[in-house]
Amino acid sequence: MSLFGSAAASAPNNTIGDLKGDVAVSETPEDSISDLSFNPNPNDAKDFMAVASWDKKIRIYEVNTSTGQTQGRHMYQHNAPVFSCHFAKDGKRVVSAGADNQAKLCDLESGKDSVVAQHDQPIRSVRFFDVDSQPQMIVTGSWDKTIKYWDLRQQQPVASVQCQDRIYTMDVKDNLLVVGTAERYINIINLKEPTKIYKTLQSPLKWQTRVVSCFNDSAGYAIGSIEGRCAIQYVEDKDSGSNFSFRCHREPPQGNTTQVYAVNDISFNPVHGTFSTAGSDGTFHFWDKDAKHRLKGYPSVGGSITAAKFNRDGKVFVYAISYDWSKGYQGNNAQYPTKIMLHPVLPDECKPRPSVKKR
Repeated sequence: MSLFGSAAASAPNNTIGDLKGDVAVSETPEDSISDLSFNPNPNDAKDFMAVASWDKKIRIYEVNTSTGQTQGRHMYQHNAPVFSCHFAKDGKRVVSAGADNQAKLCDLESGKDSVVAQHDQPIRSVRFFDVDSQPQMIVTGSWDKTIKYWDLRQQQPVASVQCQDRIYTMDVKDNLLVVGTAERYINIINLKEPTKIYKTLQSPLKWQTRVVSCFNDSAGYAIGSIEGRCAIQYVEDKDSGSNFSFRCHREPPQGNTTQVYAVNDISFNPVHGTFSTAGSDGTFHFWDKDAKHRLKGYPSVGGSITAAKFNRDGKVFVYAISYDWSKGYQGNNAQYPTKIMLHPVLPDECKPRPSVKKR
């Protein structure tokens, strides 16, 4: 049976994607959506999604990935807008953080939540991580220019790392932690030595970093910036010949003017290793970094895409449409859409291009 019915199965086999099979999530947030996270546990019979938003709430939805139907299962609250959320690998806990300078942990089985981390300024990003056989810990990155590591059995951070500037984005994969700060600094940390910055560089993109996302194999990461560009970077110098950047989320030039939009989120497909970009222009695209090729591009969804993620088996791509403040206060109005859409991923949409062997 095809995902979300037969409409999605009719998508043409070319580089223009089809939105006809996309399904809206019910009971969406009341303000802009800042982050999304899926339950990564492959052994769970059900798929769950966490949504962070500016209405100070975290919502947990159960998602039927065959039909696209969703049902709200739990909700808890912060004291200020929530910027980041992340599922634990067992799928039983969610951590979230935001403008109240706190991170909260919610146990989904009991429904109870508690404060587990504190910074001097808003926490921009939070992630679970685990090293070797140790219990899962969390790492927080804040506008107070620090990264802090938290053992959930203790009230105080077990370690802290000073960064060059405010932390805007952060991602973890295996032992790789990548941190993007203001002034375009990128810090790479090996989580086996969490208090040492393994490598620091400035982003190859010329404007503010919006998002970093680690490759599935943790060999590198993608960077998205406010000027409609994306960079593919490898951690080790020996692989640096494969680094490159490309333009995306831009409109064709009109005379001497080119409309440029922020890349708000990047997500790697967990099965194929291809990735998505989603932007303020209201479009998303699927890319093959190894072939340096766009697999699919999609029409505008009618508003800025503020967050986007693949689910745990890569069969569903979820994107959040809401105002991202890129046009200031004047750009916001009561009619601006705030919704979450589920896109069924067809087999040809995210598969890498076949490699062409040179004779």
